[in-house]
Amino acid sequence: MARIDLNSDLGESLGAWSMGDDAAMLRVVSSANVACGFHAGDPAGILTTLKAAAANGVTVGAHVSYPDLTGFGRRNMDVASADLIADVIYQIGALKGLAAAAGVPVRYVKPHGALYNTIAHDARQGNDVITAMLEIDPSLILVALAGSPLIPLARERGLRVVAEAFADRAYTPQGTLVSRREKGAVLHDPEAVAQRMLRLVEEGVVEAIDGSLTRVQADSICVHGDSPGAVDMAREVRRRLEQAGVAIKSFADAA
Repeated sequence: MARIDLNSDLGESLGAWSMGDDAAMLRVVSSANVACGFHAGDPAGILTTLKAAAANGVTVGAHVSYPDLTGFGRRNMDVASADLIADVIYQIGALKGLAAAAGVPVRYVKPHGALYNTIAHDARQGNDVITAMLEIDPSLILVALAGSPLIPLARERGLRVVAEAFADRAYTPQGTLVSRREKGAVLHDPEAVAQRMLRLVEEGVVEAIDGSLTRVQADSICVHGDSPGAVDMAREVRRRLEQAGVAIKSFADAA
């Protein structure tokens, strides 16, 4: 049976500011990328999300970021290697502590926003994130953009890596994500998104923003928790995939 992981970025509420519907999303996804406080999230809210993930049998990963609460981690930063390594270790360690209290292990790391996009092609910062993971817990799995040079780099250094595709983002013909600054970069139609992801799983391609087909090999699909209608989109993706006989299971289950 074909299988795929379905993940979402969660734990991103901060104080009185609410982001997404974690409780509902955790009844749909198989993996949760939980904020670590650098781009979003506060300790009490993160702990609540972790407890809900544990109750729903959802695999947990650390959603590490640049230190950028104001910009929600979406601003590029030229961080020195010593700082970036320590920042990533700090975030993973903080989440591991909260997760231990919630009774759920942290199984993987998925960088967020600008850090995710930068390390997809920046070998120096990519190596910094890899170093941080190896130093705190070499059993952690790295989730990286499908087709990026980061994937072989991390594997060469001994990490297990999972390639990721995005349900709610448009792709360029080269297989990269269309910048959020461009029109049409974020997709909102649950049925259209679900059909795209079914084609991805069955044929290994997605339709690029220009209408051409681009090849994408992925073992995990992300639906952003902060997107409008995110829960409905995730539900439809799961429904369509399961209807076609695709099992929704965390990649960590095969570790």
